[in-house]
Amino acid sequence: MAKQKEIRTNAMRILESMKIPFEHYTYECGEFVDGLQIAELLGLPCEKVYKTLVTTGSGRNYYVFVIPVAKELDLKAAARSVGEKSVEMLHVKEINEVTGYVRGGCTAIGMKKRYVTRIDSTAQDRETIIVSGGRIGSQLELAPEDLARAAGAEFADVIRHTG
Repeated sequence: MAKQKEIRTNAMRILESMKIPFEHYTYECGEFVDGLQIAELLGLPCEKVYKTLVTTGSGRNYYVFVIPVAKELDLKAAARSVGEKSVEMLHVKEINEVTGYVRGGCTAIGMKKRYVTRIDSTAQDRETIIVSGGRIGSQLELAPEDLARAAGAEFADVIRHTG
């Protein structure tokens, strides 16, 4: 059987051009699956897997948040972190138009435009985190500080705390 040529995503090319080290994982997937399923498919600890969410604020400004896959975005904290009164989740059908990525393959690196991006502060406690590689079936593991540098992001406390 011929070895399939590895598909390089825009995010991977950006990381390589910035000389940022990363580990690439792939998995078979025909359609969107959530991050918890991805962690399970790859045999990775779900605490290390982060998802990328896109929101909209007033004036059609877009904001990107990278949070642990098992957590929920605290919309009030997220809005405060970007200087907005409120933000709401971007509608699924708008993801590709706004980011250039599809649902389940969205990453903070290499979107159509560079949006204000916040990575949840829990990432700073980890040596590496795992985020989407820029297409369904692709995940990247890298240092949180490197993700912040590649995405022009800052760290902020933006997840909902329960109990």
